[in-house]
Amino acid sequence: MRLILCFLLLAFASVRAANLDPAAVRQAAGYSASHRGTSFLVLQNGKTLLEEYPGEGGASTPRRIYSGTKAFWDLAALAAAEDGLFALDDRVADTIAEWRDDPRKSQVTIRQLLDFSSGLAPGFSLQQNEYGDRDRDALRLPMVADPGKAFIYGPGALQVFHQLLKEKLRKKTPTRYLERRVLRRLRLGSQRYLNDRAGNPLLAAGFTLSARQWARIGQLVLAHGKPVVRPESLAQCWRGSAANRAFSLGWWNNQAAPGGREFDFEDMLTPKWSRQNWADACLCRDAPSDLVACIGSGYQRLYVIPSLQLIVVRQGDGGRFSDAQFLRLLLRK
Repeated sequence: MRLILCFLLLAFASVRAANLDPAAVRQAAGYSASHRGTSFLVLQNGKTLLEEYPGEGGASTPRRIYSGTKAFWDLAALAAAEDGLFALDDRVADTIAEWRDDPRKSQVTIRQLLDFSSGLAPGFSLQQNEYGDRDRDALRLPMVADPGKAFIYGPGALQVFHQLLKEKLRKKTPTRYLERRVLRRLRLGSQRYLNDRAGNPLLAAGFTLSARQWARIGQLVLAHGKPVVRPESLAQCWRGSAANRAFSLGWWNNQAAPGGREFDFEDMLTPKWSRQNWADACLCRDAPSDLVACIGSGYQRLYVIPSLQLIVVRQGDGGRFSDAQFLRLLLRK
């Protein structure tokens, strides 16, 4: 609640943060490059503080953002709720008939699909290339926990959401809806969707964006959802869920700082869901609690700190990387 109020207050205030220390920004850029970083972009108060591309390619080179893709589809979900297609707390079974007779699936809400708290098995096999029909098989995944009780990160729940959105749109495809309602408003074109043989895109990953293109969703955060959704809709991304307070609707947050448990989120996602511990999780104890981030595999990162009017994009080509160490260098903590 505290984090949501912070964002809403900023929506009605004109905030201009003092620029970061240029030496600290360069030190953070050096840390990124030394860990196989390929893109580094820092924007504050609408101005570029530093932009470097130490890897192959340059400013216009699109790079895989992996799970950073999720935030764009979650924006489509928020837009669809605003457009009256559904409410996030509607039950999935109200639309998906084959879930109505299952005692646990019949209780799952749309929000729980998007927060990975539905209890559905992760369904990692759905990410394979040339898959047959992801949506059909996602609907058949077993429930491995009660709805709302566990954080289970994986593509399965998002593919169920895709099927639901298909049924709500009827004559339009979710991809076209995403492009019209979200991507065009962010001045982005069609993306790398990784369609299966039935034509279903993979919602969990796939997009390739340059650092500047990815930063546009960060600009949307600083603009409180404009030009895609209303501030009160976007604020739902920062509240987390009962199963994992550090994640909601495609975004990770730092609201447990300064007293939270600081660890590598990518490492925590590696074990089976039942062995993960997200209690009091934070990316960096010394970073502001209003920090939010899109996280993609291989340490692809988009950080946004509204209280500092700051957007940072870091892309890399593998290699170990520490969010906490990087943020301390950048913020000189």
